[in-house]
Amino acid sequence: MLFNDSYQTIANPVEGFFKDKGSKFFCFAYPVLTEGDVKEHLLALRELHPKAVHHCYAYRFGLDRMVYRMSDDGEPSGTAGRPILNTLYSRDVTNILVVVVRYFGGTLLGVPGLINAYKTATENALDEAEIVVRHFVNHYELGFAYIQMNDVMRIVKEMELPILDQVFEMECKMVVEVRTSQTERFISRCEKIEGLTVQLR
Repeated sequence: MLFNDSYQTIANPVEGFFKDKGSKFFCFAYPVLTEGDVKEHLLALRELHPKAVHHCYAYRFGLDRMVYRMSDDGEPSGTAGRPILNTLYSRDVTNILVVVVRYFGGTLLGVPGLINAYKTATENALDEAEIVVRHFVNHYELGFAYIQMNDVMRIVKEMELPILDQVFEMECKMVVEVRTSQTERFISRCEKIEGLTVQLR
């Protein structure tokens, strides 16, 4: 099975800003890998901007368009989270969280005005971002006897697998990172080494 295990995301957190009729829209974009990352950033922004009237956001993971969440946080339905998310789709970035913090300026912007504000704030932040290509990976723990070290290391070297952790004693352990597109090849090579155990971390 061949599939693309590469994705685009932002290298570092970036910020954007948009102003309309006195309302200020501060945009914060973060690269994220887990829902835990998302929660930390949302909590931190609420502490930094306690007086803001809305903290609207959207995030997506993976390449599937089904893995996402968005929040209008009190804005009219579809005027905040959806425009942020649509911008992530149109820029083809994932594993990313975008939060737009709004300070109300006293004048209602209406639905088109809100959609434009949240979209533009998001675009302004992403315009500042360095877009990088990353890969989806799995971590595997290998267990093997010391005498099998050379066989295991041959796979690691030939497939250029990053080693995340290793313990070399009579019973050896090693944690390696494998791109999802290489998983089948990696497993089939490991199966040829007798007594080698492979566990997904």
